[in-house]
Amino acid sequence: MSWMKGDLLSKTRRLVGGLATREPVWLKAMEASPPPVFPRSNGNLKKIVLPEDPYVRRFARKHPEAKLVEPNKASAFIPDPARVYGSRVLELTKNGITEDDAMSVANMEYLAERKEKKKAYKRLKELAVLQDKAPPPKPYLSTKKEMQTQEKKAPADPPSVRRLVNQLKQQKDVLLQDKPGGIANQDHWIDE
Repeated sequence: MSWMKGDLLSKTRRLVGGLATREPVWLKAMEASPPPVFPRSNGNLKKIVLPEDPYVRRFARKHPEAKLVEPNKASAFIPDPARVYGSRVLELTKNGITEDDAMSVANMEYLAERKEKKKAYKRLKELAVLQDKAPPPKPYLSTKKEMQTQEKKAPADPPSVRRLVNQLKQQKDVLLQDKPGGIANQDHWIDE
């Protein structure tokens, strides 16, 4: 409907001019002070680039296991390790350290933090064994196990569908038994 293109004011003018509707009370006031028209982008949107983005990409290449497990649960309060690494490199370069040295320092800080978390997990696991409780979930899965959890098997047919199919099969058997020679023509649908 190309004749309905435009904003609310132009649509309403066309409808009133074509005698499709009565003139609304607000039309004259809106014509006197029309709403602002915002410019369109025409597809020329610029990509948002942060200063730490090159360092974040380098970190992701170097540590693929540090990617977020569930990126849709990312929190603005707890930045991912790649962003922490990038901002730390920027902070160190502002203080006068060379880029290579800043990257190695930030990398060592990340590895030390990761080692501390693994050590803390190991201690929690020991405490859980002493208290006869289930151990807590691992904070860092191996890349292989992470991929395996993402590649879950497709669920099998729900039992309700199978039950319905079997009921239909029984009904078909009953109908075929009523007909002469029906059992010889019987075909098998689903076997449990």
